Amino acid sequence: MNHPMHLEGQNIIVTGAGQGIGEAVARQVVALGAQAILVDTQGDKVRALAQELGASHAQAHVGSVADADFVQAMVAQAVANHGAVHGLVNNAGIVRAAMIHKMSSETWQQVIDVNLSGVFYCLKTVGQHMLDRLAAGDAGPASIVNISSDAARRGTIGQVNYGAAKAGVLGITMSAAREWAAKGIRVNSVCFGIVETEMTETVRADKFRDRMLAMVPMGRFASAEEVSRPVAFLLSGAASYITGQHLSVNGGYAIGS
Repeated sequence: MNHPMHLEGQNIIVTGAGQGIGEAVARQVVALGAQAILVDTQGDKVRALAQELGASHAQAHVGSVADADFVQAMVAQAVANHGAVHGLVNNAGIVRAAMIHKMSSETWQQVIDVNLSGVFYCLKTVGQHMLDRLAAGDAGPASIVNISSDAARRGTIGQVNYGAAKAGVLGITMSAAREWAAKGIRVNSVCFGIVETEMTETVRADKFRDRMLAMVPMGRFASAEEVSRPVAFLLSGAASYITGQHLSVNGGYAIGS
């Protein structure tokens, strides 16, 4: 019997693939048989990852998801190279911290552009391709996973831009799921707690570590590798009847929300 989470024959775009969770997701989907289409602004990192995974398993695209023209060109190139896109992981994100009363308009907009508008641009462009492909009779899988955060559910101190963007991602997920479910496209989100990546180095430092761990019932932070698996699950046929849902992967940090 085939493994229920296999991704063989699928072409999957992973944004923010140059490091952290995006890199781990890229490795996971390739391990499950997919072709990974890697997107990041960090050209050296994403090209090195593509080279390590091998040209037959991964290809790199360098650019920002906040640039709608780049997104359109990247998706068009992916379709031209591979024939179809079957999955999208909207993972690219940045952090620009400041307390609300000290946050500049520029700092607010930088995070909104990448973490919210970037998700919309990728979802819209890939979604249109999937709609066209399915309407033409291609019965292949079509799944989108948007990476959100528990900051979208609990709020966050010093990152109102990040919390607002990630809350918006939940709304995008539910709206797209409702519009596209009958067409055969599944759209879900994953909300992470604190994952051991470069982006969370500050909150995992000695100054905050004990306080943050005290809020996690499992008593530890997550590794990027272990949180990549639920993302792969939502991409796979094992989640074929799941859409419009927000899966919390947080060690119990947020329960019942």
